[in-house]
Amino acid sequence: MTVSLPNESTEYRLARNALLAAEIDLRTKIEEVAALRRALPTGGQLPEDYVFRDLRNEAAPMSSLFGAQNTLIIYSLMYRTDATAPCPMCSAFLDALNSQVDHLSQKVSLAVVAQNTPEMLLTLKDRMGWNSLPLYSALGTAYQNDYLAESEDGSQLPILNVFQKDAAGIHHFWSSEMFFAPSDWHPRHIDAAWPLWNLLDFTPGGRGDFMPPLR
Repeated sequence: MTVSLPNESTEYRLARNALLAAEIDLRTKIEEVAALRRALPTGGQLPEDYVFRDLRNEAAPMSSLFGAQNTLIIYSLMYRTDATAPCPMCSAFLDALNSQVDHLSQKVSLAVVAQNTPEMLLTLKDRMGWNSLPLYSALGTAYQNDYLAESEDGSQLPILNVFQKDAAGIHHFWSSEMFFAPSDWHPRHIDAAWPLWNLLDFTPGGRGDFMPPLR
């Protein structure tokens, strides 16, 4: 590399160039993993057309959430009817996702579902300023249990699922199953979609033990 920054030492530049090589290797690996993901064979067919409820408490079959797209991303928000507040980590992730809905909708459809009532989700949406996020109630459906967002005891889990639709119907494509893999601290299963952690990784202090509070 021929670039340099003001007053940097030779030691710094050598270390930075070594880090750059590692960053390039990581980017290459990320591209390889993305290619493997895109090459996945067709996943399991949707067992039923889950009927969610929109914020007007009107029926919203999952098939309708695709709109004009053939790909649907669903994030499961940890916010059950007996919870006093939503999961702070989920909320921080959705804060960032809210600003990207208009861009994402050019290629895919997006939905956020939770085991809570449409009324409570509408209140939450207004409170959090999620003006673009499409929120749906999954109450009365088996979706959360079927797609790894709810444990047997009813505990909520933060899972992102991707579905694809074609002439053969609706099939599952991918889910953030790293959540269930062994981890020393946090599964980081949706890190790639979460700018908070990626930006902190650029800093001297890194992530540390920081956990975003519910704002």
